[in-house]
Amino acid sequence: MIDERFGLSRHVTLPGPLRLDGGALLAPVEIAYETYGTLAPDGGNAVLVCHALTGDQHLASPHPRTGKPGWWSRLVGEGRPVDPARDFVVCVNVLGSCMGSSGPSTINPATGHPFAMAFPVITIRDMVRAQAMLLDHLGVGVLRAVVGGSMGGMQALSWPATFPDRVRAAVVIASTARHTAQNIAFHEVGRQAVMADPKWRGGDYRDDPPAAGLSVARMAAHITYLSEAGLTEKFGRKLQARDAKGFGFDADFQVESYLRHQGLSFVDRFDANSYLYITRAMDYFDLAEEHGGLLANAFRATAARFCLVSFDTDWLYPTIESRHIVHALNAAGRAVSFVELSSPYGHDAFLLDAPEMNRVVDGFLKAVA
Repeated sequence: MIDERFGLSRHVTLPGPLRLDGGALLAPVEIAYETYGTLAPDGGNAVLVCHALTGDQHLASPHPRTGKPGWWSRLVGEGRPVDPARDFVVCVNVLGSCMGSSGPSTINPATGHPFAMAFPVITIRDMVRAQAMLLDHLGVGVLRAVVGGSMGGMQALSWPATFPDRVRAAVVIASTARHTAQNIAFHEVGRQAVMADPKWRGGDYRDDPPAAGLSVARMAAHITYLSEAGLTEKFGRKLQARDAKGFGFDADFQVESYLRHQGLSFVDRFDANSYLYITRAMDYFDLAEEHGGLLANAFRATAARFCLVSFDTDWLYPTIESRHIVHALNAAGRAVSFVELSSPYGHDAFLLDAPEMNRVVDGFLKAVA
C-alpha cells in the first residue's frame, strides 16, 4: 500500500526500454510525477489526471517556479470532483516536457549534454505508455478513471484504446480524437517562430534560449485558447495606459499588452524544444488512424465508461469534435455521457471557474464503481 502525503512530488528513473511509435527505444525513462491521497490496499481508487500542452505534474499544488496555484485546483482537492480523501490521484509530466520527465532538455547519457533535437520524436500514445510504466511501478493495475482536458483529453482517450483492460472510466474535456489541418497549421506557425529565432541554434541553445521566438509562439497559441466574445468582453478596443493612440508599434491596445505578457511569462517556465516536440506529438494524434482508419475500433476492446464535455465557444476543439467521438463510442457499444456547456471563455473554459463542468464530472465519477 502506498501512503503519500498530499501533493507529493516525485521523480523516478525506470530502466525501460520504452519502444516509441517512431521506432526508437528510450532507456532509461525519466518520469516526474505528483500524487495526492493514498492508494487503497486493493489498488482500486487510482485516478490519473493528464495535463495539457503547457501543463505539468503540479496539478493542485503551487508551481515551484511561478508560485501559482496548481493548474486544476478547481477540480482536484478536498470536496472537489477528484478528491484525495477518496482517490489516489496521479499526475505525470508527459514525455517530451521540461519538468523532469524524459525530453529534449534531459541529459543524454551518451554525451553528457541535453538531448536537444537528438531526442526521438514522441506521440500521445508514447506518453500513455510511459504513464503505464509508472503505474506499474506504483502498483496500480487498473485505473478507476483517467481524466484530462485538451491534450490531456487526448491521453484520456488513448488510455482505454491502448490499455483496454486498465481503465474503468474516462473523462474527456474540450478535446478531440485527431488534429485537424487548422490545428496543425497553428502549431506550425509556433514552431517556425521558435526555429526562426537566431538563438535557437538548431536546438542547441543551452543557457541562452530563443525567448523571443517562443514568446511569439505562445502569443499565437494563446489566441486559439480564447473566444472572440471573451476577448471583446475583457478588452474590446480599450487602450493600454494611455488616452490616445501612439501612432507607433508599442502596445497601444490592452489586448496587445495582455498577449505580450502571456508570451514573456511563458518563456520563464517552459523549454522551447519541448514546445516543438509536444506540439508535434499533438499533430500526429489520430486515434482512428491508429486503429485501422475507423474511430469506433479504438473503443471496441474496452468496457470503460466515458464522459465527454465540450464548450460552445471553443473553436480550437469545437463541439463537433466531441460529437464525432460520441458517435464512435455509440458505434462501438460503449456507455457514454455527453454535454456541451455554455461559456464565454473559449477553449480555456475547462481550466477556469466552471461549476457546471465540476458538477458533471463529480456526478459521473461518483457513479463509477
